[in-house]
Amino acid sequence: MEQGLIQLWASTGIANFTIGSVVMIIISSLLIYLAIAKGFEPLLLLPIGFGGVLANIPIAEIAGPEGLLGILYHSGIETGVFPLLIFMGVGAMTDFGPLLARPSLMILGAAAQFGIFVTLFGAIAMNMIPGMEFSMADAAAIAIIGGADGPTAIYVASRLAPDLLGAIAVAAYSYMALVPIIQPPIMKLLTTEKERATKMSVLRHVSKLEKILFPLTLLLITILLLPSATPLVGMLCFGNLLKECGVVDRLSKTAQGELINIVTIFLGLAVGSKLAADKFLNIETIGILVLGMVAFSIGTAAGLLMGKVMYRMTGGAVNPLIGSAGVSAVPMAARVANKVGLEANPQNFLLMHAMGPNVAGVIGSAVAAGVLLAIVG
Repeated sequence: MEQGLIQLWASTGIANFTIGSVVMIIISSLLIYLAIAKGFEPLLLLPIGFGGVLANIPIAEIAGPEGLLGILYHSGIETGVFPLLIFMGVGAMTDFGPLLARPSLMILGAAAQFGIFVTLFGAIAMNMIPGMEFSMADAAAIAIIGGADGPTAIYVASRLAPDLLGAIAVAAYSYMALVPIIQPPIMKLLTTEKERATKMSVLRHVSKLEKILFPLTLLLITILLLPSATPLVGMLCFGNLLKECGVVDRLSKTAQGELINIVTIFLGLAVGSKLAADKFLNIETIGILVLGMVAFSIGTAAGLLMGKVMYRMTGGAVNPLIGSAGVSAVPMAARVANKVGLEANPQNFLLMHAMGPNVAGVIGSAVAAGVLLAIVG
């Protein structure tokens, strides 16, 4: 009888919880709180947080190789399928019209990726801190956080640094959610009141033919110049072609509706499986969170500074605020640029203009990922 009670006690969660698993359940619960109470990227922080709770339940092994979360991780993250399907859905939801109406704004999307490459060297430099051991592949996976594009960050991390995936995913989506808090101080620091009040002219009409040809042209250029970026860019282009061609509405609606919603649930739970205490609670995680903030801040600043250059070169025709939207984070970064512009000038509507560099940032982050995979992978 006594032996049976001992075995029963040993099979309970209370007897098997460790301090680390309790801490991670609290952190995961915080992600759930931020998603529900604060609205911070709820579509992903909620399943990531819940997956983190499940991953730290002792004995159940739900995040193990044969558990549900482990199977989802292996089939969707390790293979790269989930991020690519997300990119297809993003393409189906994206209107590249503002970018096509003023192609020069592509420069702002490219400039905002500068933070990625600065952070790459910053991650290597952190190896001088005791306890930090980032390889070049680890550094590349961490640096991509600066693109503020969650699926891209997950895709690169799964290829280059799968052991760091949990911390990288949490950092990427946390900073995306904090765009309205992080960006405005940087925007106001680097621009003048006069620059922020600049009104931009109405965008030209973009024809249906242009919108159809754009994803095909972008894919061709990627194939010729950077094949390693083709998985991400290719799925983005395919999703966008479904939207713009006008003959497969059912497929387009599925890609931007049911399919992306289902994949988002599985992706979040699979990423949450990597929030287990033994993988997350270490000094390297702190380094990743710090470097992610640096990457995102530098990307925002680089986009703004390039916006100031375009402001000068165009004689004040481009509001430099839209440069901050080049970090991707569609469409939140564009909304923040519009909000700050309205504060400077109530008649200043920058949303559609900011969407140009915003969607360019999606392309830019995918291209940057391709460069890193080509060099490091």
